[in-house]
Amino acid sequence: VQLQACGGGLVQAGGSLRLSCAASGRTFRLYVMGWFRQAPGEEREFVAGISRSGGSTYYADSVKGRFTISRDNAKNTVYLQMNSLKPEDTGVYYCAAGARVTGSVGEYDYWGQGTQVTVSS
Repeated sequence: VQLQACGGGLVQAGGSLRLSCAASGRTFRLYVMGWFRQAPGEEREFVAGISRSGGSTYYADSVKGRFTISRDNAKNTVYLQMNSLKPEDTGVYYCAAGARVTGSVGEYDYWGQGTQVTVSS
C-alpha cells in the first residue's frame, strides 16, 4: 500500500484544515488507518485512528472534540478534519496503515510522506 498525504498548510489559530491521504491498490479497506504528527524535536505521536469499516474512531485527548477522522473506502482515502486549530497542533502530519488501531508507531506497516501543518498564533 502506498499512501499520499496532502492538505497541510499555514492557518491562523482557530482556523480549520482538512487533510487527505490517498492509498494505492485494492487492499485499502483491509487496513485500519491512523494519523500521527511530529513537531520539531519531538517524537511522532498518535492523533487519530479509524477501523476498517469506519465504524470506530479513536482520538488523542489533545484533539478530542476538535478533530474528526473519516474514510471513504470507495475512494481509498482517509481524511482528518481539523477545527479550532491551536499553535501546538503544528507539525508534520503522517497517515499510516496497519492491522489494528494503536497509538504505537511501530504497529503500522505503511506510512505516507507527511504534510506540514503550521498554526500561527
